[in-house]
Amino acid sequence: MAEKNETRVAAVADIHYGKTAKGKLRDLFVDATSTADVLVIAGDLTEYGSPEEATVLAEDLRTHVRIPVIAVLGNHDFESGKSAEVQSALESVGVTFLDGSGIEVNGVGFAGVCGFGGGFDRQMLSAWGEPLIKAFVQEGVDHSLRLGKALTNLTTEKRVVVLHYSPVRSTVKGENPEIYPFLGSSHLESVIDNFGASVVFHGHAHSGEAEGKTTKDIPVFNVALPVLMRTSKKPFLLYKV
Repeated sequence: MAEKNETRVAAVADIHYGKTAKGKLRDLFVDATSTADVLVIAGDLTEYGSPEEATVLAEDLRTHVRIPVIAVLGNHDFESGKSAEVQSALESVGVTFLDGSGIEVNGVGFAGVCGFGGGFDRQMLSAWGEPLIKAFVQEGVDHSLRLGKALTNLTTEKRVVVLHYSPVRSTVKGENPEIYPFLGSSHLESVIDNFGASVVFHGHAHSGEAEGKTTKDIPVFNVALPVLMRTSKKPFLLYKV
């Protein structure tokens, strides 16, 4: 039972629903409904980004979830070039997607974007050289700018940031260092520290660490389902805001 003025958030990412996944996360959805006030899915809702996969997930959410669902898209959700259809299928059952936007639930503001790569700290890729490199860096900058806009528009004291890509190096440790530039970006961390947040949830780094923090000590949680099952044996993180 949540304390007065607390909102219980059940957070998970990388659930990778396929066309034959009906019912695979029934227990997760039922448990989240009974123990939390909001369910957050931080990207990679589908395996290959197909509308058919999204429809299977939508039916499971419609059947088993009785609390608000907030999500961002992940890289897998873009794979088939039909991310808009994936999003539409899930919105039809009440899922709220964040992409440079925010929503308030129970007095808590939620802001989010998918995020993008670029690397961390002094090892961040710079916009120099070939046009493709500059475009890659700019994509990461654009996501951080959209997140900043979403946070600016929130008027709540408590703020939850939802991402797919990580804003910090600490929660991707365990992954091969060669792929760090493709797991997140410190541009996101700078925005979060600048505008403030109560907590950050992300996924994507299946072999990463469960917990980290920004340079201003804002807690960051990697809630990728493989990480949760490896570190806590529970298929979502329950966090009180």
